[in-house]
Amino acid sequence: MEQKINIKNTYCQSEDVVAREIHGEFIIIPITSGIGDLEDELYTLNETGKNIWDRLDGKKSLKEIAMELSKEFDAPLEEIEKDVAGLTEELLVRRIVLEV
Repeated sequence: MEQKINIKNTYCQSEDVVAREIHGEFIIIPITSGIGDLEDELYTLNETGKNIWDRLDGKKSLKEIAMELSKEFDAPLEEIEKDVAGLTEELLVRRIVLEV
């Protein structure tokens, strides 16, 4: 998948979703008019995805998030940047995150 977002940009979690951990799974549910929109797909994140989600606070760029994760998990920065950008792009398309 070609990256269409800029790693230097900042993103935040949408207010139109509810995110909960249920039985060890982290689930994001789109909300429309205060009601869970069951016609939309529920989105489940693994542990790595949740780590990225928790950092999408509208204050740090994706580059900064990738640098934090690279240090925390002692993983190559380039690989982490691709993962962070890829997940953020998926979430952006579904309007689960927004560009700040």
